Amino acid sequence: MAPVPPGIRLLASFNREQWYRALTFILTFLLYTSFHLSRKPISIVKSELHKNCSSLSESSSVSSGLNPDVLKLRSDCGWKPFDKSNYKQLLGAMDYSFLCAYAVGMYLSGIIGERLPIRLYLTAGMLSSGLFTCLFGLGYIYNIHSLSFYVLVQVANGLVQTTGWPSVVTCIGNWFGKGRRGLIMGLWNSHTSVGNILGSLIAGYYVSSNWGLSFIVPGLIIAAMGLVCYLFLIEREYDVLADHWRNYRLSLLLPQDSVCLPLQPVVVVKSSAEPSAISFMGALRIPGVIEFSLCLLFAKLVSYTFLFWLPLYITKTAGDLSTLFDVGGIVGGVLAGVISDKLGKRASTCAVMLLLAAPTVSLQPIVGMLLLCGALVNGPYALITTAVAADLGTHKSLKGNARALSTVTAIIDGTGSVGAALGPLLAGLLSAGGWNQVFYMLMASDFIALLVKVEPWSSDLQPLHREVRAALPEPPHVLTFFFLLSGRRSRPEV
Repeated sequence: MAPVPPGIRLLASFNREQWYRALTFILTFLLYTSFHLSRKPISIVKSELHKNCSSLSESSSVSSGLNPDVLKLRSDCGWKPFDKSNYKQLLGAMDYSFLCAYAVGMYLSGIIGERLPIRLYLTAGMLSSGLFTCLFGLGYIYNIHSLSFYVLVQVANGLVQTTGWPSVVTCIGNWFGKGRRGLIMGLWNSHTSVGNILGSLIAGYYVSSNWGLSFIVPGLIIAAMGLVCYLFLIEREYDVLADHWRNYRLSLLLPQDSVCLPLQPVVVVKSSAEPSAISFMGALRIPGVIEFSLCLLFAKLVSYTFLFWLPLYITKTAGDLSTLFDVGGIVGGVLAGVISDKLGKRASTCAVMLLLAAPTVSLQPIVGMLLLCGALVNGPYALITTAVAADLGTHKSLKGNARALSTVTAIIDGTGSVGAALGPLLAGLLSAGGWNQVFYMLMASDFIALLVKVEPWSSDLQPLHREVRAALPEPPHVLTFFFLLSGRRSRPEV
């Protein structure tokens, strides 16, 4: 008999629970990758919505031998209404309409998500997001030039996209315990960069020929992933165990042969032990939620400023190297998770990385510095939005109530989204006076993020402080010190 291949033996070594964990990890990774994939096209299509009119007019004047249709194409400044001189304000209005709607909707999303089945809630959000993403692309197909149409679509898309983050973090937090949560979520959080890269590739493929497809294709992808979510997502491990136990009990009750049994009335008793969903104020009272929320506000302000403005800054100085910042962010998220798991001190890990990140944001954008800056800036951001949010959502003060995880995650990420909206806005205002002012703002934000987290950081250091004090000899009494200086031989009474 032929031996079993080693790969098959490896697969057979995993039990059913481990397979479900792997399914949840991979599925939630792909689900939120599709969310970021559908957000990226707007930044790629901006160059097509408003073209460089000066260079186009120069090229058209030189090529006077071309036919009128080609001249008209080359003199076209873009897609109305973004072809005017105030195109920056109009494009910015679309960005801020999405970010502000996302920030406001995030606070409501967690509260709603705690009271609905996560699988159905996430499926509805992904299908709606696919619809609104496709609607933006249909503006090109149906030749729509109304600014209000595009702004309203962005607002609606920002609201429905808030269903994603609290839902996937709740699922991953339910399936993976606190022991290795930092490493698991550090690896899992790379879906952000993967989605951005895939979204850029898909949108870039269609942007020159038909920019409407740059939105329609990602919209169809996230809608399709919504159907996959409906078919396969398991919210918590208890759901699988309860289903197996229910089937086992039915197999004991049902006859194994063709014997007919009379029907008996069944009384269903609803358990009163099911924990109720936590309120918004109740979630705020969990120790550490307010501090980490404010910390994420300033950390996300720095991260999204780099996301929106780094390509423009690097284009003027050192070429298009902005993707290295995302690569460093992946490494930083995994590194922060591993260190926090090893030390068991999430706040201290974030504090050290924020302290080291402050001076790196103003250094020259070379390859090594972009990787380092991306790791130090996005490391705390990734740790707070994943492992820290999951830890706080299962805090011991909740007494085992796991239904607070979605609300806590929404509060933390919603507050961070306020910083995501403020960062690019402040950078746009300050960049008129030079890039140095932007860098000073970023360094100040890093230091403020460090200061608002002093209390959780000091809580991390209290056990170490007690250990150090226990290891040191008891210091002499202050009166004894002065008594020895006076030359007396007996210690005064105190």
